[in-house]
Amino acid sequence: MRSKELFVDRRDRIVSRHRSGEGYQKMSAALKVLKNTVASIILIWKKFGTTKNLPRAGHPAKLSNRGEGHSDRTPEFLCGDGKTFQKDNHHCSTPPIRPLW
Repeated sequence: MRSKELFVDRRDRIVSRHRSGEGYQKMSAALKVLKNTVASIILIWKKFGTTKNLPRAGHPAKLSNRGEGHSDRTPEFLCGDGKTFQKDNHHCSTPPIRPLW
């Protein structure tokens, strides 16, 4: 299970300790963060020069045909007689009861 990201001030604290020459193991023990987390934060800081959250890599996934159909689905209305379904509540001869998804 993946845990939440560290706050920016905590990441800044890790970077400042790294710049002062403290080792990964001492930092992880003092800040109660895994050593691999400390290493990855410092690696990202060296690569991008920032400790802020960066946008994800890659192109967003496209919706499948099945998911696309759900996004713009219009509700069906059950008319007041309890038997008829209409796509639009204006076509009911009696007032609609509720929309059905």
